[in-house]
Amino acid sequence: MADTKTTRSSGPLAPDDPELHRRIEEALDMIRPYLMTDGGSVRLLNVTEDYVVELELLGACGTCPMSLMTLRAGIEQVLKRAVPEITRVEAVQAAS
Repeated sequence: MADTKTTRSSGPLAPDDPELHRRIEEALDMIRPYLMTDGGSVRLLNVTEDYVVELELLGACGTCPMSLMTLRAGIEQVLKRAVPEITRVEAVQAAS
């Protein structure tokens, strides 16, 4: 079985690699319908050099007291299963 952290020929995916971002977005697309049922959503802002995914929590998720639990127990777990390169997921505010 191939290492999920590598591409076929180029080694580990870089944090700014479009393929890595595509895989993260696909995983987020699986989560968004659940967030939307409570009036929220999420947007990918960045992946750091340490493979920390920075997300903006939108709508009700941005002000919900349960947002940290949703982030750690829900979003982070789904993303780490789908994209093993990810080391952590953080909620950040988008620059205005």
